[in-house]
Amino acid sequence: MTIKKLPIGLSDFKKLIEEDFYYIDKTGYIKDIVESSSEILLLPRPRRFGKTLNLSMLRYFFDKSLENHKELFKGLEIEKHAEFELHQGKYPVIFMTFKDVKHLNWDHCLSSLKYVIYEEFTKHRYLMEGDILFPDEKIFFQKVLERSLSQDECHNALKYLSKCLNRYYNMPVVILIDEYDTPIHAGYAKGYYEEIISFMRNFLSGGLKDNTYLFKGVLTGILRVAKESVFSGLNNLGVYTLLDKEFNTFFGFTEPEAAELLKDYDLSNRYNDVSAWYNGYNFGGEVIYNPWSILQFTHRTPDIPSPYWVNTADTGMIDQLATEGGRELKEEIGQLLDGNSITKQVYDSIVMKDIEIRGNLLWSFLLFSGYLKVVGEKGQKNTYQLAIPNQEVRYIYEEMIERWFDTKVRSASLEEMTRALEQGDIKLFEIMLRKVVIQVMSYHDLGGEPEKVYHALVLGMLVWMSFAYEIRSNRESGYGRYDIMMKPKDLKKHGIIIEFKMIDEEKTPEQTLKKAMEQIENKKYAAELEAAGIKEIIKIAVAFKGKELWLEHKR
Repeated sequence: MTIKKLPIGLSDFKKLIEEDFYYIDKTGYIKDIVESSSEILLLPRPRRFGKTLNLSMLRYFFDKSLENHKELFKGLEIEKHAEFELHQGKYPVIFMTFKDVKHLNWDHCLSSLKYVIYEEFTKHRYLMEGDILFPDEKIFFQKVLERSLSQDECHNALKYLSKCLNRYYNMPVVILIDEYDTPIHAGYAKGYYEEIISFMRNFLSGGLKDNTYLFKGVLTGILRVAKESVFSGLNNLGVYTLLDKEFNTFFGFTEPEAAELLKDYDLSNRYNDVSAWYNGYNFGGEVIYNPWSILQFTHRTPDIPSPYWVNTADTGMIDQLATEGGRELKEEIGQLLDGNSITKQVYDSIVMKDIEIRGNLLWSFLLFSGYLKVVGEKGQKNTYQLAIPNQEVRYIYEEMIERWFDTKVRSASLEEMTRALEQGDIKLFEIMLRKVVIQVMSYHDLGGEPEKVYHALVLGMLVWMSFAYEIRSNRESGYGRYDIMMKPKDLKKHGIIIEFKMIDEEKTPEQTLKKAMEQIENKKYAAELEAAGIKEIIKIAVAFKGKELWLEHKR
């Protein structure tokens, strides 16, 4: 068993090696980058799959302007190959990350973009010394340091810096750009999509198109944003998505790597848990595990695996697109939740603004973002069978279903339903609840654990009554756990207990309602309300079978 620290959230290769963190060797990737026939490589992968760490590794490998970092690669895979001596420490490197450029408006975004440029230029202040730069170039450099570049001047920053570095070192430049599409996602979500697309197109073309000072360019992001919107004219661009075999083992952990990690931390007995929760990604035919989640699991060693990766996500765009989708979309998500696959055409380049008007692009977005996996090709061009990768990602779809319920219920006379409960009109509540269930449940298969689905639906509705009631769920009272309890903030008003029961094959609705009501009485679920001095308590039993429901109440 190893006692090495786990590199959770650590993306600096130098720190990882020098401070002896646990490292799964991905340096063979460097050889493939050097040998690639593409001068510029775009490598889109889901978030937290090691993109930034891999770019940091490339930076320390190639960079001539830093102190020599040959020692960092001692004993690693790349050291065994001729490319090590030929290319290590031989090139000036430009390294920019756009991971934090996500703002509410274009002005703030542009200011942040200028700061990214400024940060990289400050690393090369030495260019201002001596006579390497011409007077007009020094003026440009000074404007960058003062952060007073115009937007048009920013477009030329990459090519300008690569030209100056090439002249200083007499070697071509390596350009590394991390999370190039983060500002584009933000622009789409916040309403400045056209501005950010125009900027990134000009900025990247300026530095990468026909740049005679370039040795290699490597870009990472989540999506391949369509060539015509950002990468127009880049004929030397090679794009390798998670559908391609090239570079397919360098992001995330392969099965042998995941097994070795668990073994090293004496967790081999948890391999089945980890597989069910965190593997299932298919990168170019290779089974890949989510590295963020496995590292978190290994560090925390929980009794039950948790959804670490999905809890770091901003799923706003997915929620928006999926919630606005029609019945067919929701039924397809229901199929996925049932463990089935769906057959869809996949587009490996996406024009973000087209997602809303071309609903089929949603599936490509979900695939490349890590929320779906490929389980087979159908033979037709770009048509694949898609499924949910693992239990962790399934969790986010289940949460999405609950939010759909909430959205649909609000539009389905929620106010009337909640007012009926508040006024004690249980008959009207029953009528409205039945109407809502018919509307909402048509979008979701009630297989699995339907009691939880009903419970989540009603609980989501009742949250909107929290101004007048404390809404409690699955807590102990008396001799058991009630499903839902509503405790009035005004103790003179009535309290409510709700219990759900699914109708068994051999039972009638009446028998099921009687059993639910007896459970409320016998286990004294009302004890907490009575202890608070609430005089009137309405006890509601709900029996259901599929989308049909029956209700009984007592006061």
